[in-house]
Amino acid sequence: MYPELPDYLRPGLKIVFVGFNPGERSAAVGHYYAGRGNQFWNFLYESGLTPVRLAPEEDSRVLEFGLGLTDVVKRWSKSSSELNAEDYRSGIPSLKAKLLRAAPRAVAFNGKTAFERFHGSRVELGLQPHCLGNSRIFVLPSTSGRNGSLSRSQKLAYFCHLARWAQPGARKRVHVNH
Repeated sequence: MYPELPDYLRPGLKIVFVGFNPGERSAAVGHYYAGRGNQFWNFLYESGLTPVRLAPEEDSRVLEFGLGLTDVVKRWSKSSSELNAEDYRSGIPSLKAKLLRAAPRAVAFNGKTAFERFHGSRVELGLQPHCLGNSRIFVLPSTSGRNGSLSRSQKLAYFCHLARWAQPGARKRVHVNH
């Protein structure tokens, strides 16, 4: 019904953000994180990961700031609970290949469940002890308005930790508390 959102990937990026899959509004307008209650774009700006506040319609501009965007599953749905085993069987290997080709400094999963599906086991939020190729892995709380497990300030704190880690020379001294 809606076309897939494009991947914004290329070699040499600082961070690639990986969502679960596009929601209906994002798919309908053709841009990442377009849901009315989604805080993704605000958190990028407020954490210092971008010097300007981007709107969903400007999602392709993330490349200007050394950032990338993609999803675990490219098919849109009203809820991630609508995804099926085949979505993951095709989405996960494809995502791994894309991320290994792009080889960013870090891969940041927007949502714990997104990474758990990708990784195949339960994890905690924050910096992960393992890598994908040479890319470090961060797990951020979902920025969806439906995610009420953490407060807005708690969610933003994880983006701020990621931003401090991404600064040159800062990677060794930033530790994310679980």
